[in-house]
Amino acid sequence: MNEVCKLWINNHEIEAGADRRLMDVLRGDLRLKSVKDGCSEGACGTCTVIIEGRPMKACVQKIGRLEGKHVLTVEGLSPREKDVFVYAFGEAGAVQCGFCIPGMVMCGKALIDINPVPSRLEIAAAIRNNICRCTGYKKIIDGIALAAKMLHENLPVPAEEEYQKVGARCHRIDVEGKVLGTGQYVDDLDVVDLPGMCYGSAVRSRYPRAIVKAIHTERAKALPGVVCVLTAADIPGSIKVGHLKTDWDTMIPIGKTTHFLGDAIALVAAETPEILVQAKMLVEVEYEELLPLTCPADALREGAPLVHESAGSNVLVHEHLVRGDADAVIAASKYKVTHHFETPWTEHAFLEPECAVAIPFDDGVFIHSTDQGTYDTRRETALMLGLPEEKVIVENKLVGGGFGGKEDVTVQHLAALVAYLTKRICKVKLTRQESILIHPKRHQFSMDLTTACDEKGMLTAMKLVAVTDNGAYASLGGPVLQRACTHAAGPYNYQTIDIDGTAVYTNNPPAGAFRGFGVTQTIFATELNLNRLAEMAGIDPWEIRYRNAIRPGQILPNGQVADPSTGLAETLEAVREAYYCGGPYVGIACALKNAGVGVGLPDYGRCRLVVESNIIHIYAGASCIGQGIGTVLTQMISEAAGVPVQSIHWHNPNTATSPDAGTTSGSRQTTLTGEAGRRAAKKLRRDLFAEKGIFYQSTRHPSRYLEGVTVETESPATAALLFSADDLLLLNGREYIGEYLGKTDKMGASVPHPVSHVAYGYATHVCILREDGTIQKIVAAHDVGKIVNPKSLEGQIEGGVVMGCGYALTEQYPLDQCRPTAKYGTLGLFKADKAPDVEAVPVEKKGVDVAFGAIGVGEITSIPTAPAVAGAYYRWSGEFQTTIPLKGTPYSRPLPKKK
Repeated sequence: MNEVCKLWINNHEIEAGADRRLMDVLRGDLRLKSVKDGCSEGACGTCTVIIEGRPMKACVQKIGRLEGKHVLTVEGLSPREKDVFVYAFGEAGAVQCGFCIPGMVMCGKALIDINPVPSRLEIAAAIRNNICRCTGYKKIIDGIALAAKMLHENLPVPAEEEYQKVGARCHRIDVEGKVLGTGQYVDDLDVVDLPGMCYGSAVRSRYPRAIVKAIHTERAKALPGVVCVLTAADIPGSIKVGHLKTDWDTMIPIGKTTHFLGDAIALVAAETPEILVQAKMLVEVEYEELLPLTCPADALREGAPLVHESAGSNVLVHEHLVRGDADAVIAASKYKVTHHFETPWTEHAFLEPECAVAIPFDDGVFIHSTDQGTYDTRRETALMLGLPEEKVIVENKLVGGGFGGKEDVTVQHLAALVAYLTKRICKVKLTRQESILIHPKRHQFSMDLTTACDEKGMLTAMKLVAVTDNGAYASLGGPVLQRACTHAAGPYNYQTIDIDGTAVYTNNPPAGAFRGFGVTQTIFATELNLNRLAEMAGIDPWEIRYRNAIRPGQILPNGQVADPSTGLAETLEAVREAYYCGGPYVGIACALKNAGVGVGLPDYGRCRLVVESNIIHIYAGASCIGQGIGTVLTQMISEAAGVPVQSIHWHNPNTATSPDAGTTSGSRQTTLTGEAGRRAAKKLRRDLFAEKGIFYQSTRHPSRYLEGVTVETESPATAALLFSADDLLLLNGREYIGEYLGKTDKMGASVPHPVSHVAYGYATHVCILREDGTIQKIVAAHDVGKIVNPKSLEGQIEGGVVMGCGYALTEQYPLDQCRPTAKYGTLGLFKADKAPDVEAVPVEKKGVDVAFGAIGVGEITSIPTAPAVAGAYYRWSGEFQTTIPLKGTPYSRPLPKKK
């Protein structure tokens, strides 16, 4: 019989079984949802609580070790402490996706209790065992420091201003829920919220490539508490789904071949998680094991088996971009350099594992999801269920990070299948190890690059051959390869290019979208070649970039004319002092990155505003994955409508109420959905003028640079007028729709200067090393058009740079015969005590006529970091490295041992 122990939780005595995990008691029995389940391995820190004054991880604590002890969670903080931490973290800009934040708060609380005035180094040490993938830690340290000051000096919590327009350093709208743990992520939904909920999970393939000969489900079905055991034969619609290409098997049918270890063979649902584990072990699968394709070379060899028989080839997609005769120009150039580059697989490592809850209704399903595109999930789920799309409703709860890794369905359609067939509410959640295996990763790239310049260091031509390992399924491998190729020449003024890219199917885990979307890989090669050319031409790396920097009116290598917002030269000027005064071990790199899908594809931003009482409700199908689109839209609508932010409420995307605003991908939401929101708000503002009898004055002019865009400007007399919450009562019940199409030209369009993307962001990063080889600072200058929220912008830059440092120095996703060998704690993620200081330098430059001139910054923040870091270490060690993670640095570590 299980021993029962007594302990104190938030000053309340409770009893629980000695062999139970503390986290299960806190989250399950007591419903203290601030305690998050990020890894269940004691590695991430999202479940941090305070036990007898010390921060500890609840997922690895057994109740039997806690007899008589006191446990504190965020819910147990005093009202004063809650108010202070909410304000301090909001004021510092410490909250992005929010999944790590309650754990960070508890580390801060434990430190402040024993050290009321901690230093920044002491705070960094206190949170060193807690991972944040979004912020880069700097602003979390700021938040804890401010909370300590406010508590120590008994400072009051200030009230926020009412009108927080574009450009204001306002708090994010979701700070309170994320700091206190009251904001709901999908896994926070439980049987109290949804009585009758069951739990589902898939039996995954034993082999990366094998024929499924038989599936025996009888023993699992006979286990008491099992709700169902499903196979591919039970799927009512299409077995195959896919974000763009429908090649991903929901489950592998009998007689078919598995594609990777993450393939689902059977889907089990049970009344409890414990029964579910038992039932999965009772499913027996017979296989005929086949030799897997472990790399592109295997897959491309003559006579290689096909990963997908229906594809007819192991080549997913091939891109060839040509402008001019690169071979001839390179041969005639004064200087030329050729290198082979290798960049690795990378795991997104977002803090929140994938989770979905599906609820049957009538003849359809409602899905609570954590993803980057509710309409994408709706489309793929409806395809699998054989239903009209309107029979599937998808709503985002809070999303605990994405970075591209939550664009594909992973669990949403599985939960929906159980709910649809059994008429039971079902939760499906990936374990951390399943997540590491299943969702698409950053592509491994092999690149051969030649770059040439004249005697003055002016670039003349480049030629690239790139091969990517796309893994088992298409995911977004095609568009990733496109962006890698269209951006490979860099943000420079030359037009002769020959870029050849091939994405190859293998039996490795799939590869897809990841922050930077392929540009992270090709820009790494381009920027390092540029350093060698600078040496040959007798100039330094800053100078060669400044001489070649694309400027407004010039033509990018892809043929697009650079618009007036082009600010690469300004970013170089912004870091000039840091580069030349940073000491002997300094590296520099530049990048550009598109905002919007571009390349001729339909690319709409949409927003719907509804006025109820004195509140403007924002509905837009733009997923917030930590980048803060809800806050961006709130600020833009406050500015455009002239109403206080307190009278604006943003709703999580829901396909039944929010118009399709496209996927949160391609740094597109701020620019495209922001413009849609601005347009809707302008309509609302005009109606307010009419209702109040005020003559509204405006002028319209067509954009010179973006076809089809008409810009409205208010006269000074009306632009300054602001409205109160009471004024909104005049519009009660009205609805306003805003839509914006980012019109571009398709790849290979036969026009002199095709518009590949509606806007580009530009950046320059400088990495400065100390004598011992550790990073002293990274200065990151970003041209962002118009800054919407400086606080959020800095946080995006800081987090992206630290992620880029991990990519360059420590992160590893090793594979052994197609099997990932890393755990969350061995991925090599940067922690607070090792993260470098990041100085974010925003550069504002007008020129883009939409969304107040704002250009999305989510992806570009990680792109120039790795080559800047590699350039600094080249100066430090004298070794020119073309493979990452870099070797021989103070951050280097051995690969995990093979099992």
